Amino acid sequence: MQKKVVIIGAGIAGISTAIRLQQSGYSVAVYEANAYPGGKLSEIKLGDYRFDAGPSLFTMPQFIDELFELCGVPMSEYFSYSRKEVVCNYFYPDGKKFTAYGDQERFVNEASKVFNEPKAHIIKYLSNSKRKYDLTKNLFLHQSLHKLSTYLSKDTLKAIGSIRQFGLNNTLNQENKKFLKSPHLVQLFNRYATYNGSSPYLTPGIMSLIPHLEQYYGTFIPKGGMISITNALHALAERIGVKFHFNSDVTRISLSPKNKADGIWVKDQFIGSDIVVSNMDVVPTYRKLLADSPAPERTLKQERSSSALIFYWGINRSFPELDLHNIFFAQDYPAEFRSIFHDKTIGDNVTIYINITSKDLPDEAPKGHENWFVMVNAPGNTGQNWDEIIVRTRNNIVNKLSESLKVNLSDHIVCEAILDPRSIESRTQSYQGSLYGAASNNQFAAFLRHPNFSQKIGNLYFCGGSVHPGGGIPLCLLSGKITSDLIKRKYRA
Repeated sequence: MQKKVVIIGAGIAGISTAIRLQQSGYSVAVYEANAYPGGKLSEIKLGDYRFDAGPSLFTMPQFIDELFELCGVPMSEYFSYSRKEVVCNYFYPDGKKFTAYGDQERFVNEASKVFNEPKAHIIKYLSNSKRKYDLTKNLFLHQSLHKLSTYLSKDTLKAIGSIRQFGLNNTLNQENKKFLKSPHLVQLFNRYATYNGSSPYLTPGIMSLIPHLEQYYGTFIPKGGMISITNALHALAERIGVKFHFNSDVTRISLSPKNKADGIWVKDQFIGSDIVVSNMDVVPTYRKLLADSPAPERTLKQERSSSALIFYWGINRSFPELDLHNIFFAQDYPAEFRSIFHDKTIGDNVTIYINITSKDLPDEAPKGHENWFVMVNAPGNTGQNWDEIIVRTRNNIVNKLSESLKVNLSDHIVCEAILDPRSIESRTQSYQGSLYGAASNNQFAAFLRHPNFSQKIGNLYFCGGSVHPGGGIPLCLLSGKITSDLIKRKYRA
C-alpha cells in the first residue's frame, strides 16, 4: 500500500523533499500556514514595484537542475537563469571601491590591483578554500551527520586525515589574516560568515570554504527574480502530483501510543499519515507541535543565527554610481564586539547590502525607477525595542548612502516596506527571526544542529534551514535530499 507523507511547511526544503518522495512513489501532501509557498523565499509588491523578500543570492543552480532531471521534466518550461559577470561591488568608508568578478582570474587580478595584495596570496587562499570544500562536502553537505554509516566511508576517513588543514582552531578572521595582508581583503572574506548568520570573530576557519562556492560555481540571476525559484519548484511538485494545502496552520503532530508520528492536526481536523516531515523551524516544531513530548533542550537552546532588518524602497531615479546588480557598503565590525549580533552593528557602524534587481529585470519597477532591497545584519528578536532601532538604523542608512551618492536619498524614496526580526519570525515561524537556524559560532556547530530525523519519535523527519546541513537555498535543497534519502532507505513507497 502506498505510503502517505505529510510535510509541514512549503519552504524550499519542504518542496524539495516533496518532489523527491512523490517521484519515488510516495503520496505527498504539503500543509502551509501562509497563502503562498516558499517560506523566506517569497516576494513583496508595492504598487508597480516588486521585491524578492528573502534570499537575494543564487548559487549552485545544479541542485535545482537535478530536481527537474529527476522528474524528467524540461526545466526550460518553468525556469531559466544566467550567470552574472559581477558578483558584488564593494564600497569602503575610505573611498576604496572594488568589483568582485565571478571569473576567478579577473577576481584575482582586480583584488591584487585594488588592495595591493600579491596575486600568489589570493590564489593560495582560494586554492585552500577549494580544498576544504572538496574534502568536506560529502561529509557535511550530502549525508546525515547523525548516522554511523556516514563515518565509515572513504571520503569521511580522508577528511578526518586532513583535519589539520580545516582551520578549526582558528576563527574565520584569523584564518583570513593568515593568508592575506590587506585589511580590506580580510574584511571582504570575513563577510562570508554572514552567509550562515555567524560572526567572523567566532565561526571556525573552515568557513573560508564558502568563497569557493561563488568563485567556482558562480552566482546567477533567475529570469523573473528569486521568486521564480519558488514558483518553478511549486509548479514542478504539482505537476508530478504533490498536493498543497495553503492557509492550513498545523497545530499539532499526532503521536501513536508507541510514540510514532501518525499524522497532524490542522485546527480541529486530523490528517493521518505514515510519515511526518517538519519543514518548520525545529524550535516551534517542539514548542508548539510537540508540546507534550520531551524536547532536545541542548539543541534548541543553541545560539541562533543573525536575523536582518530589510528596507524595500521604490526609488524614483537611477543612480549611475550604482550601475550593477549587487552593492555592499562596507563598514568593519570592530573585533571587540565579538559578534555581529551586537545592536551597534545596526547603529553607527552600519554595513549595508543593496540588491537592485530592476537593473537586470526592468519589469521589477516602473520605467526610470528602481527597486532597492536594502539589508543590514541584525540580532534575533529577543525583546528589543525594534521600533526605536528601525528609526535609528534607517536614519543611519539614509545618511550614509546620501553622503556616498552625493544626493539627498530621502527625496527619492517614493514607497517603503520593512521586514524586521519580529515580522520575519511571524511570517516564517523562524525562531527569533533567525535566517539560518542555529549560529555556527563554534567548531562543533555542525554536529550540534538538529538531525534530519527524530532520534526518539518514530516516523518523524525534519528538513529546512534549522536542521542539517543549514540555511540558504543550496543547503535547504540538500536538506530535502538528505531527508528524502533517509525516508526511502527505511520505508518502501
